[in-house]
Amino acid sequence: MWQQRELTLKAHPRGFHLITDQITRALEAMTPVEVGLLHVFIQHTSASLTINENADPTVRADFESHFNRAVPENAPYYQHVFEGSDDMPAHIKASLLGASVQLPVSKGRLNLGTWQGVCLCEHRDQGGPRRLVLTLAGE
Repeated sequence: MWQQRELTLKAHPRGFHLITDQITRALEAMTPVEVGLLHVFIQHTSASLTINENADPTVRADFESHFNRAVPENAPYYQHVFEGSDDMPAHIKASLLGASVQLPVSKGRLNLGTWQGVCLCEHRDQGGPRRLVLTLAGE
């Protein structure tokens, strides 16, 4: 069985934000599967998704600090600058982290590890609402 729905996330400030609860609520609105995979895809080129620590917020702050240092704004070699100094770095960060995550589903629920959560990685200062496509396959 295949199911698909879209989820729009409210605008978040730049940084790494847990969105596991929103994904869980969207999954609960779908027909439950005993075993399956939930593919979550973000329809943007300046934000990304990742799975990581869900308990200590300093992990998410450290991710943001690291990526800002690794991919700085205002690098003199950037050509794509007309949308702001955070735009080209946002595209690079999004490509490094990726546009999707795949999550196991067991007995109708996400089957993540104890300390795992899904993060929206907002790489723009003013990214706006973000759209996700959730595709569930299972039986």
